[in-house]
Amino acid sequence: MGDMVIVAYRPKAGCDGDLLELVKDHVPFLRRLGMATDRPALAMKGKDGVIVEVFEWKAGAIESAHENSDVQALWARYAVVCDYVPLHEFP
Repeated sequence: MGDMVIVAYRPKAGCDGDLLELVKDHVPFLRRLGMATDRPALAMKGKDGVIVEVFEWKAGAIESAHENSDVQALWARYAVVCDYVPLHEFP
C-alpha cells in the first residue's frame, strides 16, 4: 500500500497556465519513474485559483523522490510558478 497525499498549490501572478500544465503531467511523470501508483489522481481548482491535487505515492517513493534529480528538477519548476498552501489554511 502506498501513501496518499493531498497537496495545494497557489499559482504565482501570471503563472496559472504554467501551473496547470505542471499538474497535468505531475502524476504521469511520477508513474514513469515508478514512484506513483495507478490509483486515479484528482486535481481540483478552488474559487481562489488554488489547485488541490490528490494522488498516491508507491511505498517508500516519497523518500526516494528527495534523492532523485529528475523529481528535484520538477519541484524546482513548481517553485517558479506556485507556492504550496498548508491544508489548514485552505478554505
